[in-house]
Amino acid sequence: MKRIHAIAKLFLLTAIASIATTAVAQKYGGTLRGQLRANPITASIHEESSILTNQPFMAVFNNLVMFDQHVKIASPESIVPDLATEWSWSPDHLALTMKLRQGVKWHDGKPFTSADVKCTWDMITGKRKSGWRRNPRKEWYSNLKETTVLGPYEVRFTLGRPQPSFLSFLAVGASPVYPCHVDGPAMRQHPIGTGPFKMVEWKPGDIVRLVKNPDYWKPGRPYLDAIEWRIVPSQATRALSFVAGDFDITFVGDVTASTLKDIRAQAPKAVCETNYPGGTGQILINHHLPPFDNIKVRRAISLALDRREFVEATHGEGRLGGIMSPPPHGHWGLSPKQLEAVPGMGKDVERNRAEARKLMKEAGYGPNKPLKTTYILRIDSGTRALTGSSILADQLRKIYIEGDIQPMEYSMYVGAMMKGAYSMGFHGHGIALDDPDAMFYEGYTCGSIRNLTKYCNKEVEAKIDEQSATVDPVKRKQLVQALDLFVQQDIARPIMYQEATSSCRYPYVKGFMWGGNSNHTHNRMEDLWLDR
Repeated sequence: MKRIHAIAKLFLLTAIASIATTAVAQKYGGTLRGQLRANPITASIHEESSILTNQPFMAVFNNLVMFDQHVKIASPESIVPDLATEWSWSPDHLALTMKLRQGVKWHDGKPFTSADVKCTWDMITGKRKSGWRRNPRKEWYSNLKETTVLGPYEVRFTLGRPQPSFLSFLAVGASPVYPCHVDGPAMRQHPIGTGPFKMVEWKPGDIVRLVKNPDYWKPGRPYLDAIEWRIVPSQATRALSFVAGDFDITFVGDVTASTLKDIRAQAPKAVCETNYPGGTGQILINHHLPPFDNIKVRRAISLALDRREFVEATHGEGRLGGIMSPPPHGHWGLSPKQLEAVPGMGKDVERNRAEARKLMKEAGYGPNKPLKTTYILRIDSGTRALTGSSILADQLRKIYIEGDIQPMEYSMYVGAMMKGAYSMGFHGHGIALDDPDAMFYEGYTCGSIRNLTKYCNKEVEAKIDEQSATVDPVKRKQLVQALDLFVQQDIARPIMYQEATSSCRYPYVKGFMWGGNSNHTHNRMEDLWLDR
């Protein structure tokens, strides 16, 4: 027993020494220099869905809970406390009660309380006026019936039915707590949070600058004095300036396969990672606009696509997949064998295109009467989107569809998507969370503003609700995969490929980890420090 106690004591002393050494190694001060590929539309995370808002501004806020920033794969098992210190579910899984952290202040000095939590989710669910222009996460919380204040530092979320995904919704970077005393329009330009950094400057087209929050509730954090995000529209310029040492870290997922090769050759000390999935390459088809309201035309488009050509064109940055990310990087996705049931996913491309031409002729089109259209894409999407649009245009000419590529500035592109003011488009869809509720409620329910193709199928909505309420994980995965396949066969929006994304930083950037299955989960920056 004495030996065991001695070993235990030695282990404890070693652990304490290790912690002390780690603490000493971490340095305070310095400014992180990062890149943005375009100007954020606003700084309001609850109004935007783009990584252009999430990456610079997640550090301004806190969530109730969050995904551990040092666990690469975001999952329910990696959820840790943030503004909530503890939580518990009722036996029927309909009520989630959370105790909140006390002594927390907003950046303007006002105290954080449970009233702020209620205000935030009442605005998301539409029970309270928000002043927001958009509410892209409303569908995520459609099952939330009531947010109740139980005291100054305790709240309860009441659901309409069990929903295993609910806690994950609260943990993703898209679900920060907002201050009840600041109106929506103000949050677009000068966000007020409780997070480790305050925004002090935003010059559109130039820079977003954050500084350390000296009153941050977490002792010893953050390490940095400031973060500067420079807006650099040219991908080539971003890569060259990173190699030259003008930046410490690239924009998340911004490094293409060819650029990655150049960076490794010219800046061999740089630490670069490639993660799956970075998102999905999709073909958007406006279901409300003739002739795309005709299922024959949409099915012909899906059949005509040689998805393997798209994958090859990404130089190893893509692989075949459905709506949900496939294993091993995603938990819910379809296997290669299951994908073969999707129109156009089969290996006999010419046979598929022959069937596509037949459908187009039945819809009234042919070699002497082509369907003329336009493919829109975001200017800031880089070479992947431009290459993909060119391949798309070339492939669809083979089934009597002639299209012109129309690049659009980011804010105009988003406006066209939300309003349905387009016919077709090539779209890179980022993955906020590897969770079926996040993907399907946002992208495939009839009223969602993120349902960019305006696809509406009540049978699909019933299937989405069914999988969402299923507590048994094995049964739920079966339902999710059947739903994924059904929606693709219904040509909601053809998925071209699952995209890989690469990011680089210099080795002196410590305490930071890119998310392995989402770009929207690991941007808090409070543990990041500079060893130089």
